[in-house]
Amino acid sequence: MRAIRLHAFGPTENLLFEEVPDPVPAAGEVLIEVAAAGVHVLDTVLRQGVAGPGPGPAVLPTVPGREVAGTVGAVGPGADPAWAGRRVVAHIGMNPGGYAERIAVPAERLHEVPEGLDAAAAVAMIGTGRTAMGIVQFAEPGPDDVVVVPAAAGGLGTLLVQHARNAGAVVVGLAGGAAKVARVRAAGADLAVDYREPGWAGTVRAFLDAGAGRPGTPRGATIVYDGVGGDTARAAVDLLAPGGTHVVFGWFGHADPLDAGPHRPDETYLKERGISSREVLGPVMLERAGGENPLRTLELRSLSLAARGLLVPAVTRYPLAEAARAHRELEDRLTVGKVVLEP
Repeated sequence: MRAIRLHAFGPTENLLFEEVPDPVPAAGEVLIEVAAAGVHVLDTVLRQGVAGPGPGPAVLPTVPGREVAGTVGAVGPGADPAWAGRRVVAHIGMNPGGYAERIAVPAERLHEVPEGLDAAAAVAMIGTGRTAMGIVQFAEPGPDDVVVVPAAAGGLGTLLVQHARNAGAVVVGLAGGAAKVARVRAAGADLAVDYREPGWAGTVRAFLDAGAGRPGTPRGATIVYDGVGGDTARAAVDLLAPGGTHVVFGWFGHADPLDAGPHRPDETYLKERGISSREVLGPVMLERAGGENPLRTLELRSLSLAARGLLVPAVTRYPLAEAARAHRELEDRLTVGKVVLEP
């Protein structure tokens, strides 16, 4: 079969499209004929040999990728034979191997892909979707909320915009460039603005002062979902009304948004404004989700909402052979939504 292999840490050109042996499902595993493989920003960090907030650098050579969807082509010993021929999606956790035409996956990680959901959308929901469901646990929006989403054209941002809109909240989405702003507007944001434009925060403030699209008294923002840090996040936090909530999450560009230097609002500033800041880290997210298998709880919630059409992930697709280009354009912020490789 063909797969993307990394033999040395470094630039995108180190991702090579090669022939490799077919995997054989071990006990309790199934073989998936991959139709879509997810690319995460963390993959770009690990490609360079940098430890991220999760798995450390891989043992080389390696086939990257931890999110896959496709059809079960074979069932290993001890796995339920009923999986054969079914469309499935799985987040394969700490073990890479997704950037390939086939992959062996523990059957316990499988979800059947809901009817009407394509493989690329299923991949987006099994990873990015479950993260979105984990984030909103810490500030669940409602009809009285005004939600600000920086990076609203990204995979997570798109889903957060849709979720808040479904809950009846007023949504302000921030994005870089006219094309991305148009996508944020199409996702349902009441106001979509380009954070690259000077004075963008004043545009949002005027919208809030006018009642945030609902004529009446001025309304400050009540929730900021911040996965970017830096100047944009600080300006977004400045839009929060007293009592608002700043939810911090994510990893981008080798710099953790939880440590965004002098532009991250400090505790004194937040306390003076009456703003609560909640850092959404993996263990806390899982603790909040509860259940016997918290990750699976979030995955099921995500897939269910997508199956009902309540969440529609944005997807940027690349051929598997062009994984290097996918990484490069993701790093340069040229992609929209979830990046997916298709064999």
